[in-house]
Amino acid sequence: MKLSAGVLCALVVVQAVVLLAAVTSAQAGELQVGYYSKKCKGVENVVKWHVIRALKANRRTGAALIRLLFHDCFVRGCDGSVLLDASYENPHPEKVAPVNIGLAAFDLLEEIKAAIEDRCPSVVSCSDLLIYAARDAASILSNGHVHFDVPAGRLDGFVSKAEEAQAELPDSTDDAQKLIENFARKNFTVEELVILSGAHSIGQGHCSSFTGRLSEPNDQITPAYRNILNYKCSQGSNPPVDNNVRDEDYGVVARFMAGFTSRVRKIPDFLDNSYYHNNLAKIVTFHSDWTLLTHKEAFGHVKEYAENGTLWDEDFSDSLVKLSKLPMPSGSKGEIRKKCSVINHRLY
Repeated sequence: MKLSAGVLCALVVVQAVVLLAAVTSAQAGELQVGYYSKKCKGVENVVKWHVIRALKANRRTGAALIRLLFHDCFVRGCDGSVLLDASYENPHPEKVAPVNIGLAAFDLLEEIKAAIEDRCPSVVSCSDLLIYAARDAASILSNGHVHFDVPAGRLDGFVSKAEEAQAELPDSTDDAQKLIENFARKNFTVEELVILSGAHSIGQGHCSSFTGRLSEPNDQITPAYRNILNYKCSQGSNPPVDNNVRDEDYGVVARFMAGFTSRVRKIPDFLDNSYYHNNLAKIVTFHSDWTLLTHKEAFGHVKEYAENGTLWDEDFSDSLVKLSKLPMPSGSKGEIRKKCSVINHRLY
């Protein structure tokens, strides 16, 4: 059946009005826990099911989700901008910025989005789905010790620029003062900087992110640990290396740090306060981790969380909630994407 030009134009107008109405209503409300309880019943259970299945297949996906949350929210607020692929109109989105090397779990989020779209078309934003998924990953990796309710009702943004990500995100080579100033621009305190840094108890980093660490003096990095990093980085072209030495291969640890072998775990990525113990022992991967020991207040918090893992679990949960509330820039427009990697107008 052929449609007249007039009918086609009318359909386009109707579609535009529907999309505009969805954006307007979403912008009018505040973030709320249980936001989708009537709009898309069971959405959080669907997300959790997919995250559990993904982590059973590859536990490393959990750390990738938590990292994605930080890298999304720290640039333009929590708007799903880090999820957008390169396009003709935007060949350099956030995800291709050097500081975003190694970001992963995009396929999982598209899988979750497709399942939610089948259930509730054009209702749940990708930015909300990312936060739900990262929350569930943090809970699983911490054996339930990190947990919080997610206020929802976000929109997905239209803007994603690699240069903004490179300028906004903290760099692994930053000194303490630069980190403190960076986090302060997002209204985070020194304590919250230290709390969020604790996520480096899990995950991996590429050798290009800590090249300078390989030549730092012995009072900044334990020589045996530096030898592990040098060895791992010699095994390929910019390979990923575990952030936490307890997740390293047993044979490698036995070769370079024999006294640490009792702490090596067969299952990687347990989200806990081990980062702070490692930092005090100068066996952390990034300069930006070690440098926290050079600032009096930050150092005090590193010691505090090394001594009290339960406190860190609670404070990390609270800090993730605060992170998840970072807003889009004033005057920004948004939508509910149908696919997380593409803004809607490119689907038609």
